[in-house]
Amino acid sequence: MIHIENLTKIFKKPIRQEGVLGMLKTLFSAKYEEIVAVNHINLDIAEGEIVGYIGSNGAGKSTTIKMMCGILTPTEGKVLVDGVEPYKNRRKIAQKIGVVFGQKTQLWWDIPLIESFKVLKEIYQISDADYKERMDFLCDTLGIREFLSQAVRTLSLGQRMRADLAAAWLHNPRILFLDEPTIGLDVLVKERIREAIKVMNAKYKTTVILTTHDMQDIEDLCSRIVIIENGGIIYDGALETIKHRFGDLRTVTVTPKVEYSTDELNTYDGKVSYEQQDSNLLIKFNADDIAMEQVVDYAFHTLKSSDLKVAEITIEDVVRSILHEKESK
Repeated sequence: MIHIENLTKIFKKPIRQEGVLGMLKTLFSAKYEEIVAVNHINLDIAEGEIVGYIGSNGAGKSTTIKMMCGILTPTEGKVLVDGVEPYKNRRKIAQKIGVVFGQKTQLWWDIPLIESFKVLKEIYQISDADYKERMDFLCDTLGIREFLSQAVRTLSLGQRMRADLAAAWLHNPRILFLDEPTIGLDVLVKERIREAIKVMNAKYKTTVILTTHDMQDIEDLCSRIVIIENGGIIYDGALETIKHRFGDLRTVTVTPKVEYSTDELNTYDGKVSYEQQDSNLLIKFNADDIAMEQVVDYAFHTLKSSDLKVAEITIEDVVRSILHEKESK
């Protein structure tokens, strides 16, 4: 379905000098700084897969997605999406893919949502029967029927994201690219969007490429993840393998009310570590090795803590751990 071979993208940034004179000199300067956004990656994705394409900010995720969509042209290498080179066949690839960028919309701002869908129907030349069937499916799955008559500019963020997902899927693309589709959304809207993606994938075998910083998105939707860092792929495999490698890592942040020294705190035979952060104490542990209740009980009763906050492993934590493993070998 998707074949990526030796894919590279290098951006050239003019080297700017200081001041007004320096700015004028830059206009006529041939000096550039090369920024490698994607560095010789190879990747194959089969039909019907839901793949999490993750990494820290600036890792190269969005740049890769834009090359797969035909928005950017690779510096080197090759991309084939359903047998088509996207950047050479923009019109042909547009029929095969749907794209949702979390910070942008493809809907018309000042007209009712339903009118945007009608415009897309004509653009993609969707038959009346297919349009009705898909609109019924999308309205039921995403819950957008209640605000179809509202202007897009009046929609809340959660409503607009659901509408954008419907617009991207209206022409029944074979591949759906989702770039941060749940960013800034509340828990209930996130759950609805995740469930909709599952249903689309199960019913229509839609291939989904998902970039996100939300580990819950990854756990709920993806069986395979690809991790990119500094423009290169550092992991490609099953989500379960990552979870088995790093375990259920948690960080409990508390504000102790008693004096203490981190060297004297109970590590439970090395299963728990501590880190001072201003007036807070970060308690780090693997919930597969020690029960969280035991850690919380120690924080409350021994350290007389308040303002407890629990955080699970983040994508940045995973990337950092993998890079640390590579460096230590």
